[in-house]
Amino acid sequence: MRIVIQRVSEAQVSVDGERVARIAGGLCVFVGFTEGDREKDADYLAEKVAHLRIFEDEGGKMNRSLAEIGGEALVVSEFTLYGDCRQGRRPSFGRALAPEQAERLYRYFIERLSATGVGTRAGRFRARMKVQLVNDGPVTFILDSSP
Repeated sequence: MRIVIQRVSEAQVSVDGERVARIAGGLCVFVGFTEGDREKDADYLAEKVAHLRIFEDEGGKMNRSLAEIGGEALVVSEFTLYGDCRQGRRPSFGRALAPEQAERLYRYFIERLSATGVGTRAGRFRARMKVQLVNDGPVTFILDSSP
């Protein structure tokens, strides 16, 4: 399981011109799944997203977590995180998990992140989404559930 998190001052997702989710500030979380990913991977990354200290404290140091600041998370499914661009000119998505399995883990990840107490909103799985965000920092991290 792979996620890209971006610290944002605001973010929203629209599908077919309709806004389906919006947060005022916190993290935009792009999530992708691959073969072998299990619920334990989602558990691990949900805890990591909620408690990773990437927000500034009073002294300006990254010392506070999403949970500590009362921020929200906007979770967006993104199978392209497992796109392989090493050969040719067209990415291969053979490492991305089949949609049916990925959707189950996507929903589970959202549930687990929400269970940490973080306000969680989500995009629409398998939809063509427009994601708008204002990256705050900019601060962006890539997290994997396996080494």
